[in-house]
This record gives sequence, structure tokens and C-alpha cells, in this order.
Amino acid sequence: MSTEESPLLGDQPQPNTGTQCDALPTEDVYNRFGRGEKKVILAIVSLTGLVPMFVSGCFVPLIPQISRDLNSTPATVTLGVGLAVLANSLGVMLWSAYTSFYGRRAIYLCGIPFTILGSFGMAASTDINSLLFWQFVQTFGCSGGHALGAATIGDIYKVEERGSAMGTFFGATLLGLAIAPPVGGASAQYWSWRGFQAALGVWSILQLLLLAFFFPETAYPGSRGIDRARGSRKLFVWINPLRCLAFLRSPNIMSITLMNTFALISEYALLVPIAYTVGAKYGIEREGLVGALFLPNGFGNFAGSSIAGYISDKVVRRAKEKRNGVWVPEDCLRAVWIGGLVLVPISVTLSGFTTAYVDGTVGLIINLVCFFINGVGVDMVLTPIGAYTIDIMPSRGAEVMAAITAFRSLLLAPVSALFIPSVETIGVTATNSISGISAILGYSLIWLTIRYGAQMRAYADVGYPNFDTGALHDDGVRETGH
Repeated sequence: MSTEESPLLGDQPQPNTGTQCDALPTEDVYNRFGRGEKKVILAIVSLTGLVPMFVSGCFVPLIPQISRDLNSTPATVTLGVGLAVLANSLGVMLWSAYTSFYGRRAIYLCGIPFTILGSFGMAASTDINSLLFWQFVQTFGCSGGHALGAATIGDIYKVEERGSAMGTFFGATLLGLAIAPPVGGASAQYWSWRGFQAALGVWSILQLLLLAFFFPETAYPGSRGIDRARGSRKLFVWINPLRCLAFLRSPNIMSITLMNTFALISEYALLVPIAYTVGAKYGIEREGLVGALFLPNGFGNFAGSSIAGYISDKVVRRAKEKRNGVWVPEDCLRAVWIGGLVLVPISVTLSGFTTAYVDGTVGLIINLVCFFINGVGVDMVLTPIGAYTIDIMPSRGAEVMAAITAFRSLLLAPVSALFIPSVETIGVTATNSISGISAILGYSLIWLTIRYGAQMRAYADVGYPNFDTGALHDDGVRETGH
């Protein structure tokens, strides 16, 4: 385990990156920006985090129209979904690796132009090959939104404030995940897929202008590799984008990754087969109405953001008071139990039983309530986990988030493809119940992390700061020496 007099990244060599951090964040780091400036930064990163949700979420409802327009088949166009998962996994690892060297602002400004080019390229595509190419470019460009946003929040908010800010960020982005499909469905019904892709390009241009003129560099002073680079290395340095996956060997990070994934699996279990479960059961066939079924889940995500952030911050403050001001990073994970152990498993399981056995308006209403509760629960899982990610790796939170996102994407892609066959084979009740049980299993990992977090960090130290008693006291942590 690293000591108080050692660098933040311990003795782990990081050749050719310059990303070693020689000081833990102090109180002054979080006072660089005023309250108003922090709100502007939070709004900008939340809007940027919405872009990938619309890029991915709106594509599926457009598939029938795209296949007709390009004289292709829906199965061929659907290849774009898997390609987008690959682009997202590669992109988030690349952008997060380079943000440790160049900072947040530079990487945001590098990524968005790819999204602009990809969006207009898709709008102008004349065959399926060009469409898939530009979709890869589009997704690659915006893939860093989540990881960079979470890291930015960690840069500017103190531990006791981080949960609320993280809740706002995740609430906004998850709302996009829910409202994107109905927007895509409405676009397919009343507009055109080309017009929608062009609109995404215009949105990305506006986002680029916001970042260029109103978004400052938020990385800790002196923590970027470029701050210590000399000569040509200031222009470009090669950083292995796959290096972030090494963080997954830590049982702490793997535990929160699995809980994060299982929570989203429950949401996907409700939403992916929705046309064949709730839609078929209650006679909802029109694309626009099927898309509207996603809205309660999105509103739940949005409502859950403020609740999750408030509870997370309150839990951290209360735990610090009990220890006379000493902070332990696993404290924020105590807020996960409401969502991970109660709301998420109950909502997804109850929805499955309701769809199978309750007819008419009553059954539909119960399902919509379950969608809302699931949205609240998922956000109450993701928000504390996001805060914990930044807490345990202050200057490399973006890379940890990238590892979590990449691993989660690789699991969600095949699992999502199994939901409809599973509903057809074993039924909606069994499918949803399995998803609920997986969430409970995920929470058991969180419980172990809360109870044995220090031992787990010592077992596989991937560059953690020193969290021994007294090392982190009221965020006023001393600089390390050499």
C-alpha cells in the first residue's frame, strides 16, 4: 500500500505518460471555482453526457426507415448497434487515457469534432457501408462524455458535495437514455432519419462552442502529464488506451463495476423488450406510444438524481462526524442499499409478474409505476458508485470510469441481445426475476466492499492514495514529499 510520503500512483511505473500525481487534493483545489462557475461547468458536462445517449438511443427506432432508404435489411443495419458498442468501448478508453495527460478541456474539444463529422456523414450516407463507418466515427467521438464528466465533477466538488453533483449528472444523462427512443420513434414517424442525424450534428456544433468559450480546464493544477512534459512530448505522447483495464484487477473496482452493470441490466430488462412485453400485453402497437412507455423510467432517473445525491452526501457527512472528521471512501457506498437491495430488484420483478398476470389498465399503471421506481433505484445505485470512483482515484477517475464503462459495455451488449429470446423462451416473469436476483447479488459485492474496503484495496493496490485513519481529514491533505 502506498504511504503518505509516496506519490498518489505509488511505485507503479507509467512510462511516457507523465501522469504521476505528486500531491493529494487539498481544500484549495476545490476553491478554484465559485458556486456559480461550478453550476455552469456541471450543466455543460451534463449536456455533453446527453449526446452519446441520443446517438445510441435514437438509432434503434430509425432502423426500419434506414433499411428501406438504403435498400438494405434491418438485420444488416442492426450491425450498427454492435459496432457502436465497440466504438464506445475503444473511444472511452482512449479519451480517458489522454485526459490524464492533456486535461479535460483539450480532450472534450478533440472528441466533439468526430461526432460532428460522423453525424453529417451519416446524414449524407448513400449505402450501408458508409453509414456504418460514419456511425463508428460518431459514437467514437462522443464516447468519453460519461467518464470525462464524472472526472470533471471530481475535480471541482469536495467529497461532501460530490454526491449531489454526481446525481445531477447521472440523472441528466440517464434521462436522455429514456427519452431518446421516443424521440427517435417520433423522428421516424414524422420526419426523416437523415434530418435527425443532421440535427445531432448541429447540436454537437453548439456543444463544441459551449466547451470552447465557457468550459475551463478543471484538472488539478500540476496533475496533468503535459505540465511536466518537455519539448516534443508537449505536442503528442503515446499512451496505451488499454492500460485503464488494469484497474479492474482491484476487487473494489470490480465490485462496483458488477453492481453498476447489474443495475443497468435490470433497466434494460424492462426497456429492451418493451414492445413485446408491455406493448403486446396491453395492445400498444404504434411506434410513438411504445416510445412513450420509456418516459416513466427517464423521469425516475431524473427524480432519483437529486434524492441519490442528497442521501450520498448526508451519509458521508454523518459517517465523518462519527469518526471525529475522519473520512473513509467506502462511506458513500452505504447509500447504495436503497436502490440496489430494494427499489431495483422489487421493481423489475414486480413488473414481470404484473405483465404476466394482471390485465387491463390496472396492469399498465402498475408497470409504469415500476418503470419509474426502477429509474429512481438505478440512479441511487449509479450516483454513489460514481462518487466512490472519483474518491478512490482522485486524479485518474476518468480512467477508472472508462474501465467500468468498457467492461459494462462488453457485458451489456450480449445480455441485451438475449432479453427478447429469453422472454419468448422462459417468459417475462422468469426473465425479470433473474434480473432482480442479479441486482441483489451485485449488492452483496457492495456490502463486502463497505465492510472490507481497506483490506481489498491493500490486496490489489492499483495506485490508491493512503486512506489510513487521519490521512484524509476534512479534505485538507498535505502534499507529498520526494
